[in-house]
Amino acid sequence: MEISLEGQTALVGGSSDGIGFAIAKVLAECGAQVVLMARNEKKLQSAMTKLAVDHGQSHSFIVTDFNNHLQHQQIMEAYFDDHQIDILVNNTNGPSAGDVFSKGTIDYQQAFELLFQNAVYTTNLALPSMRKKSYGRIINVSSMTVKEPSDALVLSNTMRTALVSWAKSLSNAVAKDGITVNSILTGFFDTERLNSLMRLQAERTGLEVEKVKELKIANIPVGRLGEPEEYASLVAFLASSYANFLTGTAIPLDGGASVGLI
Repeated sequence: MEISLEGQTALVGGSSDGIGFAIAKVLAECGAQVVLMARNEKKLQSAMTKLAVDHGQSHSFIVTDFNNHLQHQQIMEAYFDDHQIDILVNNTNGPSAGDVFSKGTIDYQQAFELLFQNAVYTTNLALPSMRKKSYGRIINVSSMTVKEPSDALVLSNTMRTALVSWAKSLSNAVAKDGITVNSILTGFFDTERLNSLMRLQAERTGLEVEKVKELKIANIPVGRLGEPEEYASLVAFLASSYANFLTGTAIPLDGGASVGLI
């Protein structure tokens, strides 16, 4: 099975490094024209030079800070004034770790804008042209904590669950328009985000970082962390015509770490 996304444009959030960059890289290899989106212009410029152009693509990037929702709105409105996309990957940096006693109203509001409002606003701007073409792909990078909340990630648990629930409702509303909406429940992948969380856990528990990593891997049946490229392969499939009949899902991608069946 060969996935071809030639002639399609993909807007990928948080794509200057980590999982987001891996997604952008694989989509470009499949022939898509990619628009990177993150806050660090230097890293975006570097990432763009690493994307395949074998199909004559002309990649680009958008500088935006997902932590500033009002500014992100303005940037997205300006972009969609004269651009259309076929594939939208909603992915942002995560909020700070912490339990229910360490977070207040402002923290929840900021996390709501970061993880929920940004995705909803960008999606709503992308949808009119998708509906007109009767084709589109909305893919949300979420977390396995939607199914099994982590006490130390209360902000992420709460807002990512809201996004996945919204995505299910959206999938029903746009299915007749040839648009699919799916979410990926991300497990433990070898990224700087995970490394930073492990460092925080090490500080909190007094364990060595390597011990924290060892304990995480012990709970993953496949016996290792995921590779960002493996994540990107699932996104490429969801973005392709092979996934025309797949919508409204929340797919765990965690090496078998989730305990529950649903």
